[in-house]
This record gives sequence, structure tokens and C-alpha cells, in this order.
Amino acid sequence: MPLLLIAVFLLLPIAELYVIIQVGQAIGLIPTLAILVLDGFVGAALARSQGRAAWERFNRALASGRVPARETFDGAMIILGGALLVAPGFITDVFGFALLLPPTRALLRTGVARMARRRMAFTWFVAAPGASGYGHTGPGPGPRGPYPRGYDYEGTAQEIQDENELEGGDRDV
Repeated sequence: MPLLLIAVFLLLPIAELYVIIQVGQAIGLIPTLAILVLDGFVGAALARSQGRAAWERFNRALASGRVPARETFDGAMIILGGALLVAPGFITDVFGFALLLPPTRALLRTGVARMARRRMAFTWFVAAPGASGYGHTGPGPGPRGPYPRGYDYEGTAQEIQDENELEGGDRDV
């Protein structure tokens, strides 16, 4: 993680400056600055339209009773893409535009979901007739065997309307 932070906060600005200087030498200062300003405006408009569409899909998912996981991920990627477009430079603009385009977001969402499934621990509930189940993280029967002593207890309850209905007689209140 520290290497990633070094790359983002130290190496990325240096790379951005290098690319801006190279583009400036190739096409000139004014066209380079114009491109940087123009892609900021185009990116802001694209982020606004994509954000509005993601918000509508989010609300439709909630209205239909579905968990809006895909829509939440898209919204986060749109926010990140918009933030990358605000940062001056061509490298961040490429990544920002990539996050704003639905096909590349779908590819990223698929990759992140696949990676999360590989890292996720699953909870298995093991129970047999007459035995209490228990939660166990990981594959297999668990550290205490397949049917350990459970913590669930069965019982009955009766609603009491008056203190005099308690077993053991009257109580002084």
C-alpha cells in the first residue's frame, strides 16, 4: 500500500508533467492548454450525464425492491472518473474518461467482482436434525466437528396481563 501511495502522489504528477511538456513541444503551448481545458469541460458534461443516468437506475432498483449494488459501484466510478478529469493532465484524463464510459465500467465491475469473490470468506451453516446449527467461516465442517454443541435454546412463553397471574402468587409492587 505505501508503494501505491508513492506512485500516486509522487510518480503520477511527474509523469503528468512529462506528458504535458511532450505534448506542448509537439503541438505548442496554446493548443495543449486548450486541450486540457476542453477535456475538462467535456468530462464534466459526461460525468453529469452519466451520474444522472446512474442515479435514475439506482432509484429504479430501490423502487423494484432490488439491492442497487451495480448502480452504487457505477456511481462511485463516475465520481472517481469526474475527480480524475478535474486533475490537470492527460494520464488522469484517460483514466477519468475510461471510468465514465459504460463499457469500461462494466469491465471494471466484472473484474472487481471476480477479485472480491476470490477473497471473500463464506459462512457455512451446519445443522442436523435435532442439532443446533452454528456459523463457520471457510470450507469444511469446522474446527469442532460437524455438529458441535449449539447455543440455541427452545422454550415457550406466555403473555401475562396481570401481576397476579405470575406463578408463585401475589407480588407487592
